[in-house]
Amino acid sequence: MKNFKRDNLLFSLCGLNCGLCPMNLNQYCPGCGGGEGNQFCSLAKCSLQHKNIEYCFQCENYPCEKYNGIDDFDSFITHQHQKQDMKKFRVIGAELYTAEQQRKKALLNHLIDTYNDGRKKTLFGVAVNLLELNDLENIISELDGNTSNLTLKEKAFHAARLLQETASKKNILLKLRRKK
Repeated sequence: MKNFKRDNLLFSLCGLNCGLCPMNLNQYCPGCGGGEGNQFCSLAKCSLQHKNIEYCFQCENYPCEKYNGIDDFDSFITHQHQKQDMKKFRVIGAELYTAEQQRKKALLNHLIDTYNDGRKKTLFGVAVNLLELNDLENIISELDGNTSNLTLKEKAFHAARLLQETASKKNILLKLRRKK
């Protein structure tokens, strides 16, 4: 969207972790406000009308009607924790939240580079978005320490199983939710 620029391309105006999106990882999308040619976004337009706020939660009208059902369905990236992530960002601050997202992005890249058999990228992306950083670090530590002599297919299966088990214990569904 013209004239919509942001400094933090890892975390969007509306609370998506853009740096963990497959479209961003494949360099098809620079993230929220990261260049010319971004798709139209009603929230970006709203931000420009409200003195170019950096995050929706900074608006005096947040949460407004634009947030009704915003986290009910997913796009390329999960929206499940959108509001929760904005709250966390607001509480711990930009520096700590961004550092956590940078670490998660590194872990996601490691999962994809080391454990993706060509069929796990979406699962890995959703898992890294929804699971806590310490859980992800423990899983990857276990994978790195115990899978060196497995085939890529076996590594992918083992990674998926550990992520699913951890998510299940926390009542998290590692699946993109599409509109029906």
